Amino acid sequence: MNIRNHPSNQLLIDLINCKSITPEDAGCQDIIKQRLQSIGFICEELNYGEVKNLWATIGNPDGPTLCFAGHTDVVPPGPLNEWKFDPFQATFADNSIYGRGAADMKSGLAAMVIAAEQFIDSEHHFLGRLAFLITSDEEGPAVNGTLMVVEELKERKEKIDWCIVGEPSSKEFLGDTVRIGRRGSLTGYLTVKGVQGHVAYPQLANNPIRLASPLISMLLSETWDKGSDFFPPTSFEIVNIMSNSDANNVIPGEVKIIFNLRYNPNWNYEKIKLHILNLLTSENLDFDLTWRESGKPYYTEQGYLTDIVKKVILDYCGTEPLLSTDGGTSDGRFIASMGCQVIELGALNATIHKVNESVSIDGTPELSNIYLNIMKRLFIG
Repeated sequence: MNIRNHPSNQLLIDLINCKSITPEDAGCQDIIKQRLQSIGFICEELNYGEVKNLWATIGNPDGPTLCFAGHTDVVPPGPLNEWKFDPFQATFADNSIYGRGAADMKSGLAAMVIAAEQFIDSEHHFLGRLAFLITSDEEGPAVNGTLMVVEELKERKEKIDWCIVGEPSSKEFLGDTVRIGRRGSLTGYLTVKGVQGHVAYPQLANNPIRLASPLISMLLSETWDKGSDFFPPTSFEIVNIMSNSDANNVIPGEVKIIFNLRYNPNWNYEKIKLHILNLLTSENLDFDLTWRESGKPYYTEQGYLTDIVKKVILDYCGTEPLLSTDGGTSDGRFIASMGCQVIELGALNATIHKVNESVSIDGTPELSNIYLNIMKRLFIG
């Protein structure tokens, strides 16, 4: 078979051609749903607001459940004039397939679906259940997507034992990195208040930027922790500072500071909030502070799933993958709350969220084969 015509590449092309910018699905899930229903999956739409979600299952729920999870939504393409090709018209070039979402993560979805088709075709009766959890709200607020589906599944007392999230985890070659967790994310919106005045009469004003500067220095120099075996140290970054004055001769009355922490399991939301509140209080500032909790950290300890995945990748790629928790956040954090083992394994991430996003022409077929062999090892032995 010409690798261009591999079923996973053909499905990837169909998905890329759907202009599914968050939260739009643009027909992607209908394509996937039709494929899954044709091999016996029971498919259910669990839509919330403008977000489309798909929950699909096949097999015996009394056995272990393996869930494939992913998202059909993509980030905006950015400057169209910087793309070699139309970002929403999949294009073969340079031994690659170009298009927005090619790596993040429509290749993962295509590989999962084709792997499931091949598995069901060869294993008509297996001791367990396959599931798909797909959303169109991963790149956006992530409120009405996987989070809501997981809450619904918990209400139903559904069970997931193992989950493979198709996020692009690979760095140099396919399968070289498998994520077994992610750091948590917490954003703070801080307003420090002062007294507005003329810059020529600073004694009549109270500059909030000057007031906040020692605090900013303190937060940036803070050693939050030393990390752990699989997690790096917690990081703190200022992402925006803005005052309420646009004039060059006015001391502002307040300054707004947005900061973000990426934290490991040494912390939780409440511990971090209390620590920062104590630092603020020690500076005797007049301030307001609000928070956005983006995701708690999760971690899958090495066990049956990770052992199987490592063996499959070793057999297929000739080397064991690095187990990692790097990167931002993913929907794996929501699924992990169901008490299941969660890993992330997908395409190379070198071009994700960039112009000219692409995957190699053989990448998606290879990923599909890895998924297929993981299923065989988990269910057949």
